[in-house]
Amino acid sequence: MTSPGKRNYRSEARSEAAERTRQRILDAGKSLFSRKGIDATTVAQIAERAGVSEPTVYATVKSKAGLLDALIRDAIFGPRFQQAQSRLDGVDDPVRRIALTAHVARAIYEAESKELSVLMKSSAFSPELRKTQQSFETLRRTMQQERIEALFAAGRARAGLDRDRAAALLWMYTSRELYQKLVRESGWTPDDYQAWLEQTLLETLTQGP
Repeated sequence: MTSPGKRNYRSEARSEAAERTRQRILDAGKSLFSRKGIDATTVAQIAERAGVSEPTVYATVKSKAGLLDALIRDAIFGPRFQQAQSRLDGVDDPVRRIALTAHVARAIYEAESKELSVLMKSSAFSPELRKTQQSFETLRRTMQQERIEALFAAGRARAGLDRDRAAALLWMYTSRELYQKLVRESGWTPDDYQAWLEQTLLETLTQGP
């Protein structure tokens, strides 16, 4: 009879092996997407580079689109985001939460630039990349909605704004395109970007007590 300790050990070993396989697949996909472009890369090529079978790739990430989604999520929602989000989650004041959104936006785009800049340049016109980015934009807007609702519930929203317009402005000011134009194209530092964004969000969306 197998003891519970042995079962747990085997389960942990299988989980660790599965995670190592997943990471090999992600690393292979990231390398090939960056070098060849997303559209020109095949699942067979990913499997060969990762040293696994094609069925293993499909079982792990479902599809090439699933692999791309996993790469983007792992980069964007990694340690930088988790640290910024933990600061946001510890604050009840709705105005301060709007201000801290600048820190979250910076964390997302710094991580994205560090981990995926080559991939995104090589696949700038890829329909798969655009589709995945659009999915992220929907998620980002959904995540921000709670902050807007809290701001209005507390009566701290700027006069003349309604919820829909406030949500659209928050989404627009924290967009990837604005970060790229200011930091990557205009030479702003991430500190400059965060300070400007925080001030802009407060002035645009909130009013004093």
